[in-house]
Amino acid sequence: MRGFVRAVGFFLSLLICREFSEAAVRGGGQASSPPRGWNSYDSFLWTISETTFLRNAEIVSKKLLPYGYEYVVVDYLWYRRNITGAYENSYGYDVLDEWGRVVPDPGRWPSSVGGKGFKEVADKVHAMGLKFGIHVMRGMSLQAFNGNTPILDVIKGGAYKEDNRQWGAKDIGLIEKKCGWMDNGFMSVNTATGAGKAFLRSLYQQYADWGVDFVKHDCIFGEDLNIDEISFVSETLKELDRPILYSLSPGKFATPAMAQDVSGMVNMYRITADDWDTWADVESHFDISRDMAAARLIGAEGLRGNSWPDLDMLPLGWLTEVGSKQGPNRRCGLTLDEQRTQMTLWSMARSPLMFGGDLRQLDGTTYNLITHPTLLEINSFSTNNMEFPHINVRKAHSALIQSSRSAKNISADMVGVLGLTSCMDSKAIGWVDEAEKQGLDKICWKPDMESSGNRSFCLHKRKPLLTSDEEVNYLKQNHGKFQLLAAERMDFCLDSSMRRKVTAVEQTSNSFSECKWNSNQLWELSHNGTLVSSYSGLCAKMNLVTDTGEGGARAWIANGRRGEIYLSFFNLNPSKTVISAEINHLAKALNDPNLRQGGTCRCTEVWSGTNFGVVKQTLSIAVQGHGCALFVLHCKSATS
Repeated sequence: MRGFVRAVGFFLSLLICREFSEAAVRGGGQASSPPRGWNSYDSFLWTISETTFLRNAEIVSKKLLPYGYEYVVVDYLWYRRNITGAYENSYGYDVLDEWGRVVPDPGRWPSSVGGKGFKEVADKVHAMGLKFGIHVMRGMSLQAFNGNTPILDVIKGGAYKEDNRQWGAKDIGLIEKKCGWMDNGFMSVNTATGAGKAFLRSLYQQYADWGVDFVKHDCIFGEDLNIDEISFVSETLKELDRPILYSLSPGKFATPAMAQDVSGMVNMYRITADDWDTWADVESHFDISRDMAAARLIGAEGLRGNSWPDLDMLPLGWLTEVGSKQGPNRRCGLTLDEQRTQMTLWSMARSPLMFGGDLRQLDGTTYNLITHPTLLEINSFSTNNMEFPHINVRKAHSALIQSSRSAKNISADMVGVLGLTSCMDSKAIGWVDEAEKQGLDKICWKPDMESSGNRSFCLHKRKPLLTSDEEVNYLKQNHGKFQLLAAERMDFCLDSSMRRKVTAVEQTSNSFSECKWNSNQLWELSHNGTLVSSYSGLCAKMNLVTDTGEGGARAWIANGRRGEIYLSFFNLNPSKTVISAEINHLAKALNDPNLRQGGTCRCTEVWSGTNFGVVKQTLSIAVQGHGCALFVLHCKSATS
């Protein structure tokens, strides 16, 4: 029987692979389905070499391309010399051309010598039937700025000239808008100037000339949002002869309001912090994926095609350590149940699937998981994907789950976490200016009292010391703006951008950093009650979260393209939990009239292979801790 099941699974895999390829051609435009591929970050961070990259690409071509994994992406710092002293936020180790543009480190990418960049690597990737991608940072490098390199005018040729003078990097670099987690690396450029636009245009023309098919643009979204640069890059990509998939990557988080602003300009955008192989990271993706689905952002209109919320790469298989320069040296830390939960959520939420493990050591279990035919079918072709709230949990956790979903039941175990959102988001409104008797002004978060549990949260305005001319001039240029102090730490200021990349489990731990006069720490209170960051233009908000230590249970639902229904149960608790749902609630969620009046469903659970037969009223199953169940249902009305 098991041999028969495996044979059927293999046949379905071949069928789905063929249909995926045909659908990609028929779909037209870019990213008609969530993009798939391999990215070097989880297994090599920034130390990967040309030889190792191409070897992984060969394996993608042979083993994963038939399943739609078509992109191979070099992640960040491919331009940094891998020598003693060089690390993520070091200065002076990047390789630049005469126009201040980063180019591949010839020590790791020998084919780049002689100004060829990634051309030869891209050609080899294309010969494998794959598409080539690179990671890039916001704006320009600090090295180019300090060297005041000239700017290439790709339209007229030669150095960019305007107003009877030649422009340089110092004319366009916004030193006050450095990347929050790589401030020795990169800064925004002034896109209001012709020279700033010329610099960005020269970057993306160069990528097209190299044969790049995919750009992952980092430190530009989330709390580092720079809508001007995103907009200009998007328009530039439209003008290029070569189609390039445009992906955004934030430092730690995103919101539906931010996503609405950028989705039409890009093909995919990260909505979480870096995802690593811990259960806390996996669990942190449930709320934001639910919110993106509820906002109807899954597969929205994007750049020359569709736009997809991205839950980040899949850290499965053979990985490296965070912060290591040694390359892959360990296996994924997630249990098999947790890996299935991650892969199932990514598929049900239709996230891009970017595998991160070292393919040279790809094991059978990982391979079967990332090529599972049902998961790939859901990821490519399902519709109406959403969280399904109508579940019952046969444990004491059920009361907790219900109370945590109700704003009116916020109790003493609720705490506030600072976050950022679009200033158009109603949740950003609620900040007021209050004077304190000791002479310090306070900016307090006081939203609607009924929904906040009569809680408020205050920060102190920092009094300028005015000890230097630089500080005095900076305050004059930023009149009406201020720094905000943590109540318990009078030397640490609220910071709107992370000082380093963090994992999702760490994403609330770095709201404050040592007080310095830069735009990351400057705020302004608007008349409508929003607290605006000078760095990103985003607004601060308070997120109320529970500190109960229990995860509860979740479920997702979607329609299949052949009339089937997909239903997944997720057990976020550490122990086995019984989760159930009523058939008539499926009808309500999917607005299916066939199920409203006594409909029944034939049901199979994917991971166990259990055939539940005909289910008339209640579908119930015991799910392992941190595990999931995935059902395929074929339903009909009582009269059919």
